[in-house]
Amino acid sequence: MQIFAETERLILRELLPSDEQAMFELDSDRDVHRYLGNKPITTMQQARDMIGHVRQQYVTNGIGRWVVIEKATGEFIGWAGLKFMTETRNGHSNFYDLGYRFIKHYWGKCYATEAAIASVKYGFEVLKLKEMYGMADVDNIASNKALQKAGLKFVEEFEHDGVKHNWYKVTRDF
Repeated sequence: MQIFAETERLILRELLPSDEQAMFELDSDRDVHRYLGNKPITTMQQARDMIGHVRQQYVTNGIGRWVVIEKATGEFIGWAGLKFMTETRNGHSNFYDLGYRFIKHYWGKCYATEAAIASVKYGFEVLKLKEMYGMADVDNIASNKALQKAGLKFVEEFEHDGVKHNWYKVTRDF
């Protein structure tokens, strides 16, 4: 098991096949999917497929979302990190996207911000990226704040799947 980053309260590690139950808990929750198109998963096979997809991203792109573990409890609390996006979003493709998703019980504890900051640091220091992007539904106040606290700057508002989103960018200071 590879650990990619560690913060005061969190461990960010690779997603493993053994995480299927926790992934199912996370992605089957309608509230978690409120700002994600309202398409929660309904079967364990979907959780396994998602894990397989992310693990393939590690191989294909050298990066993919990481599991977030709460140090105090050792519990899986969600995922965060960078993903190389080949799909077009807001006129962009082939870019690094910063994202996160947490089990509802762990909301409101600033874990998204903490994981996002660690992800940006990893992107600049380890991957040597020049820029990273993030997006959030305009109504998802917490997610917008987390991106901003991680150093991403608002660029513009755009529509994705008929929903208004905010588009953010952070660039490496040379």
